[in-house]
Amino acid sequence: MFFFIFLSYQIKFMKKHYLIGLALLAFTTFILSCSKSDEEEYVQVSPVSVNLATVPYAKLSDYHFFDGDMKQQNPSLDVLPYEPASSLFTDYAHKKRFVWLPKNTKATYDGDGKVLNLPVGAALVKTFYYDNVQNVTPVGATRIIETRIMIRKSSGWIFADYVWNTEQTEAYLDLNGSNTSVDFKDENNILHNVPSYRIPNEVQCIICHKSKQMVGNVEVDTYIPIGIKPQNLNFNFNYGTESKNQLTKWIEKGYLESGFSFPSAENTTINYNDTSKPIELRARSYVDVNCAHCHQVDRHCDYRPMRFAFSETGNMSNGLTNMGVCVDTQDMQDFPPALSKIVKPGNVNRSMMYYRLNTTNENYRMPLHGRTVIHEEGVALIEQWINSLQPCP
Repeated sequence: MFFFIFLSYQIKFMKKHYLIGLALLAFTTFILSCSKSDEEEYVQVSPVSVNLATVPYAKLSDYHFFDGDMKQQNPSLDVLPYEPASSLFTDYAHKKRFVWLPKNTKATYDGDGKVLNLPVGAALVKTFYYDNVQNVTPVGATRIIETRIMIRKSSGWIFADYVWNTEQTEAYLDLNGSNTSVDFKDENNILHNVPSYRIPNEVQCIICHKSKQMVGNVEVDTYIPIGIKPQNLNFNFNYGTESKNQLTKWIEKGYLESGFSFPSAENTTINYNDTSKPIELRARSYVDVNCAHCHQVDRHCDYRPMRFAFSETGNMSNGLTNMGVCVDTQDMQDFPPALSKIVKPGNVNRSMMYYRLNTTNENYRMPLHGRTVIHEEGVALIEQWINSLQPCP
């Protein structure tokens, strides 16, 4: 009898613990399944704010383009860094560039040499800075000068320029323009002085970003970006975690439509500082990024005969003519009479292009805006190219 009573208790005990075990297993499974579901459903949201009804904001920080300490320029989620093959010269300033698009929107392709067509709500961000600056505290620190933003509204692109404070903690909207002095040492520890770095006003922004269009019978100015052309982005960029062709990255990010052919090697610009490349390609890339935004049809300097876009200066019958080679300067007044050609092969002293690149006189210098000092390396490049040309017929 005792045996049966003991066995009965044992069975009850085992049933009890078995049921507890099942309950614990079910609870654990529920928790794990919920956690997995939460992880699968959780989607990070970009903190960026570009409210087209209220931009431009008063402060750069209001956009939330950067994560953490803003001066470190670490892009927030969905803010994509990019870089053109050749950079527009701006008094030796370094630049960091970023693009942000609203969710579920894409840029479209309209040709190798035309800027990507960005959707309404898009923002292009470009920060100008110097390393190893000597006239700041502490000496040798990085100094950010300005961050320029272009934002596409339904009515077109607008400009917003943000000037950084001395503490490098914030940048404030300022489209009035100003000047500042910068002393910096380059990578060879050579001291350079930029006595009057120009932060542009809105009118100066317009000159470089202007495109003329006909609306009915009336010519109107519209504003466009100038650097985001497929031919300028068709190379690998280091994103920190990977190195990848920028056009591929934009497509993978969902920022650019797919289905188009990337620019061929012949239609892709190069880094004009790359001395391993042919001098002709370097010179064409240099004038493309520094001059072509004005010297095109329906742009600010379209009345001049030069057409400096990379797609218009290649191996074609008028390629050298578009570069100004052997083109007369008879309609250009108040210049030294020795400057008989835009480009005189083998003779920089008779070449208008060289003269205008090699001066800081505001009445003569080119480009009209964007530089106040001479780009020594650029001038040397153009001199080498001019000396490589065959004489005029």
